[in-house]
Amino acid sequence: MFLKKKKYNLLNKSIDDLADTLEKGNLRELAYILGSKKEIIIRNLIAGIFRGVGVGIGVTVITAILVMILQRIVRLNIPIIGEYVSDIVEIVQKSR
Repeated sequence: MFLKKKKYNLLNKSIDDLADTLEKGNLRELAYILGSKKEIIIRNLIAGIFRGVGVGIGVTVITAILVMILQRIVRLNIPIIGEYVSDIVEIVQKSR
């Protein structure tokens, strides 16, 4: 009975070691690559669409914030900086 338990523990440890080795070897990613091509294409297409939308929204928000900051600088009437910033704000508003 003791011998069976010892073999069981040894087998359990070997399975755990094998699982760790497979995790380190990125076998899951390899299985994903070798999986269904249709599923991979659909996932990547959806991920690409959402990345594109995210970039578009991000650029829009950052540009809006920069324009607001530049407008406030123009309102301060700093002589040299104000002229350059007012030109930039004017160009941005014309392009809308």
